[in-house]
Amino acid sequence: MKFTTFLHNGHARLGVVDGDQLIDLQAAQPQVPSDLRAALAAGVDLAAAAEAAIASTAPRLPLAGQKFAPLVPEPGKIICLGLNYFDHAKEGGREKPEYPWFFFRGATSLVAHGAPGILPKVSGKFDYEAELALVIGRRVPRHVSQEDAPGYVFGYTCFNDMSVRDYQKRTPQWTIGKNFDGTGGFGPVLVTSDELPPAAAGLKIQGRLNGEVMQSANTTDMIWGVAETISLLSDVLTLEPGDVIVMGTPAGVGQARTPPVWMKAGDTFEVEIERIGTLVNPIRAED
Repeated sequence: MKFTTFLHNGHARLGVVDGDQLIDLQAAQPQVPSDLRAALAAGVDLAAAAEAAIASTAPRLPLAGQKFAPLVPEPGKIICLGLNYFDHAKEGGREKPEYPWFFFRGATSLVAHGAPGILPKVSGKFDYEAELALVIGRRVPRHVSQEDAPGYVFGYTCFNDMSVRDYQKRTPQWTIGKNFDGTGGFGPVLVTSDELPPAAAGLKIQGRLNGEVMQSANTTDMIWGVAETISLLSDVLTLEPGDVIVMGTPAGVGQARTPPVWMKAGDTFEVEIERIGTLVNPIRAED
């Protein structure tokens, strides 16, 4: 099953994808909240609601041409991993970290599929990062085992962890360079866990700048996979429905190239993940 969040009259609405069309899930199933996080928090059986909506005569909208919102417009937490691919750690001049390099993003940094990533006025060192992201479906108990951890994932999607590199390097922690407004591409569709290999392993991931492949890897190349990541986080904090975990990027980022490749206004970056879809964000200069 595939879900998306689209804009209708300026409001974010949860939709279920049916081929090349989508259905406003609340319009077809009024008991379902119009927000993915709220629906998950309420314990709604979204798979059953989606199946009922698809089987109904509810109006369909063409998927192409829709304006989208970030898949979870206001996650409770957005937890990101740095240096989570062996080759990316190496190109950054580091060995395998002994523990994941976690950092947080805020909701105001998120941007939808098709919407522009915003090149900030204060920097020209604007980089791309193609990543797999997941959405937590149920409250994760503390100290969950790696064996059980993937069962708490509702689904997977694409993310572009756009990074303002000079700001990222201004402090030992990366937060400031990872939270500029309009720098977290997120979507366009969420594919439920049952439609993918366990823990989303073995999926090809690619990042393209203006059609040129800049990053190409496989999710099996991650240092910490989905199961271990969730288990480690559960030792520290409570993961809740609608929380988002962004799993890190492979080698090929702009700052590691000679000369460096920075995104500029007019560019387009795409994140494609096998069996999930393609996230597209044009780049626009800040007004």
